[in-house]
Amino acid sequence: MNKGSSRLTPFSRTPTLQNSTWYKGILGTQLAGEKETGGSFDFVDSHMRQGTEPPPHVHEREDEFMYVINGRLRVFIGRQTFEVQDGGCVFLPKEIPHAFRIESSQIHMLVQITPGGFMNALNEMATPAGRLEIPDDDVITYSHANLAKTMEVFARYGVHILSPDEIANQMPQFPLSFID
Repeated sequence: MNKGSSRLTPFSRTPTLQNSTWYKGILGTQLAGEKETGGSFDFVDSHMRQGTEPPPHVHEREDEFMYVINGRLRVFIGRQTFEVQDGGCVFLPKEIPHAFRIESSQIHMLVQITPGGFMNALNEMATPAGRLEIPDDDVITYSHANLAKTMEVFARYGVHILSPDEIANQMPQFPLSFID
């Protein structure tokens, strides 16, 4: 072990209002973050409904791993498409554009983001969850939001939201009708 490194402290965590946020129609519970893992990873319990998916984007730094507890996704990674449902998982490597569409009415999944730190971007823009449920339908989602602030914050964390031309060139299977 490197003598200069700090020791991590063991912990246990469950979803509570104190570690949960609402962000663009998504209930996210940060079970582990950069601070707790020494920057190794973020670990999030995510509850979403159709229409709250983020637009196609690419991470410079982070790999993502999604495990679907309940629901169905269609995941677009570069030129590939995967169907993932209850008990399935998908790996989204950094530097490859990706997006997903929720195929069921709602989805519950666990997401590990490596290395840690990206959740800091979402936490800058999120609000504390009012209850441990997906927020009401009247909240602003990615599809109804002005993404200028989101793009600015994401850029600081090495995440780029793709333009329609970039999507057409880099993710041809992704239906552009989803971003209208």
